Amino acid sequence: MAKDLFHESVKTALIKEGWTITKDPLTIRIDRVKLEIDLAAEKVFAAEQNGRKIAVEVKGFIQPSAISDFHTALGQFLNYRLALEMTEPDRVLYLAVPEDISNNFFQERFVQAAIASYALKLLVYNPSKEEITLWKH
Repeated sequence: MAKDLFHESVKTALIKEGWTITKDPLTIRIDRVKLEIDLAAEKVFAAEQNGRKIAVEVKGFIQPSAISDFHTALGQFLNYRLALEMTEPDRVLYLAVPEDISNNFFQERFVQAAIASYALKLLVYNPSKEEITLWKH
């Protein structure tokens, strides 16, 4: 399945960059609400005392309508970010998107405005090379 392919590509890319995958998926429970974010990872930078923690929601944008995929991805991202703020405020959430989508659909003025307005953090990946090509904070 394509989703599994994208998920594994991002996971491998993170490992290549020295991240340790700590949860796959990261499950968050707030009362009776249960959310599952695709990956959680941690990386300790040599220049820091404390480790940096991230969570990554992987999207492949494989549906016929990129805007529908974007609506879904944005809604999940905002809900997951709120859940992390409530449970693990030191973990930063990233939306992982394929390089071709980032270079095309994500360059549209509306999408750029949404990224800025909602302060989305993006991780752009190349699924075939299993590499992260851009971190957009």
